[in-house]
Amino acid sequence: MNAGTTAKQAKSQALFISDLHLTEASPRTTSAFLDFMANEAMQTERLYILGDLFEYWAGDDDIEHPYNRRILNAIRQLSNAGVAVYWVPGNRDFLAGDRFAAESGATFLPDLHDVIIGNRKIAVAHGDAQCLEDPDYIKFRMMVRNPQWQQQFLSMPLEQRKLTIESFRKDSKKENETKSDSVWDVTASAIDDVFSQTGAAAFIHGHTHRPGIHEHGPGKRYVLPDWDLDGADKRGGWLEMTADGQFITHTVSQ
Repeated sequence: MNAGTTAKQAKSQALFISDLHLTEASPRTTSAFLDFMANEAMQTERLYILGDLFEYWAGDDDIEHPYNRRILNAIRQLSNAGVAVYWVPGNRDFLAGDRFAAESGATFLPDLHDVIIGNRKIAVAHGDAQCLEDPDYIKFRMMVRNPQWQQQFLSMPLEQRKLTIESFRKDSKKENETKSDSVWDVTASAIDDVFSQTGAAAFIHGHTHRPGIHEHGPGKRYVLPDWDLDGADKRGGWLEMTADGQFITHTVSQ
């Protein structure tokens, strides 16, 4: 890992990651995540995973798959070491449930949550709920986040669920080819609503794969990067809230 900073004299207050889209087909990204968990994440008080840690999650009955168990164990080891781990569901892994939480040691948070860290109020979310320019996706999101739909879906055999998810992904990819770039980003009105509803000084999210820092009146919006160390355009990183309350962006070494 390359944090680009000198060694810390005190633990950071929090680290924030999202959009790793982990899968067996991404061994370098997986290795980078495991390295991060064993090193940088051990040097913080809190880790916030803001969704899409996995490429997809079909249900907690898939925990015993060797790859999934390896990732879960890394989270548990961090939790056992005394780091508080928080999980906000993404649009790829919102089906992670009670067993995942119990075995990982992560505390699940709603997909817009505000928390006091140090003396600052921070709002966190995955970010897809703030992308209002895509009404078809918002409708789909409302359907799959419905507890009744989830209960019915999770009653299906695991392999059938995986096939259904693959079908969703193929249909989505085909539809996305015709959509304009604007649908992939958050809308100004949705961001205004986050700040007005939470009163937060900062809003941290992922989902858009457009990392950056944006001014919103007296507050700031921090967009986390996605991780991909297996493709040609290698990227990844995290946001740190330091011991003295400053925000620093870090990149994964390549």
